[in-house]
Amino acid sequence: MARLARAVGMRARRISALVLDVDGVLTDGRMVLAAGGDELKSFHSHDGLAIDFARRAGFRVAFVTGEKATIAQQRGSKLGVDEILLGVRRKGEAVDALCARWQLSADAVAYMGDDLIDIPALERVGLAMTVADAAPEVRAVAHVVTRARGGHGAVREAVEMILRAQGRWRALVEEFVREHGGAGRSRRRR
Repeated sequence: MARLARAVGMRARRISALVLDVDGVLTDGRMVLAAGGDELKSFHSHDGLAIDFARRAGFRVAFVTGEKATIAQQRGSKLGVDEILLGVRRKGEAVDALCARWQLSADAVAYMGDDLIDIPALERVGLAMTVADAAPEVRAVAHVVTRARGGHGAVREAVEMILRAQGRWRALVEEFVREHGGAGRSRRRR
């Protein structure tokens, strides 16, 4: 187990880009349709903060989804995501294209997906991550399976793990707390 944790830590230290599936990762995977035909989705605020932290750390961030709904576009734009790719059916090829545009090797990319369509992307990247409630075939491919389910803070858990492995988490937290009026120092319990 310690060897596995070390191997994941080594992979995490190389990451400088984060590519996320939307449905089942940033949301719980449910698609709620309103009477007027509008599609509703629920996003967790902890995941939004994690994306902010990834961007503060200098990571490139992309959403890659098979859906064409504009909700992912709206959420990504609000979070300042670098690229939002809608209607993608071949996610592995999308990751290849992102690596080329960003001039990054696949080893520098972390991808998080939850279903079978994500496997080609997970197979290509340096750090393959999934959520607790992912399809068994996806969990089998992933280097990291979060404790949290999709839409319930799984992205936050994954980003924190990466930034801790890189030794950057504490400084980012302290900076964030200072920006929001706090002292920015961790206090230890007595």
